[in-house]
Amino acid sequence: MLNKKFLILFTLLMFTASTVFAGPFKANANTKRIPAGTRFQLEFLQEVDTYAGGIGDSFTARLTNEQSGDSGVILPMGSVVRGSIGDLKTSKRFSRGAKLYLDFDHVVTPSGRQIPLDMAVCKFDKIYYDGGLYKNLGYGEAVKGNYDKAVDITKRATNYGISVKDTHNGLQYLTTPFCAIGGFLGGVGYFLGDSVADMFRKGQEVKINAGDILEVQLLNPIDVPVY
Repeated sequence: MLNKKFLILFTLLMFTASTVFAGPFKANANTKRIPAGTRFQLEFLQEVDTYAGGIGDSFTARLTNEQSGDSGVILPMGSVVRGSIGDLKTSKRFSRGAKLYLDFDHVVTPSGRQIPLDMAVCKFDKIYYDGGLYKNLGYGEAVKGNYDKAVDITKRATNYGISVKDTHNGLQYLTTPFCAIGGFLGGVGYFLGDSVADMFRKGQEVKINAGDILEVQLLNPIDVPVY
């Protein structure tokens, strides 16, 4: 019983001594905030794509524009950003294109600290409402593209007929409708043929090559330690 009381008393004394003599905790907690909405230019250091890639595959990129504050540079150019493929949807028939979802994990500060990131790509060929990167959506979009191409074929043929120099009287009146009708038939043929092909054709893959630069945006602010 005496030993137990002595042990309790000794523990209390040690705790009190550590509290009194340890003094205040000293740490350099100075930070600079990079606000939400800030845009970064990231150069990818390896290829990321929906054909050969898989969920969880990691990637590395580097900052090509420095982030500065009132007191100087917060994140210098060349700072490393790491992330991974958060999700992907493979391409399918009926021209349904693949979708690529990137998760940005952290940025490495000049002192070696890893600061968590919450950001998304804000400039790409096409960005889905949920943040997925894609090239084309599906059959409806493919058919619309075929229609636009068919109209362009008709216009080009008609304009060619109009531009023919009238070296003989009335020649232009013959070439213009002939070219217009030919262009229309050619456009219709292209539209029907490619629209049928798009039913069996897979959509486009999404690919980011090594060296490609993407613009991304912070969704939440980050506090970067400065020394």
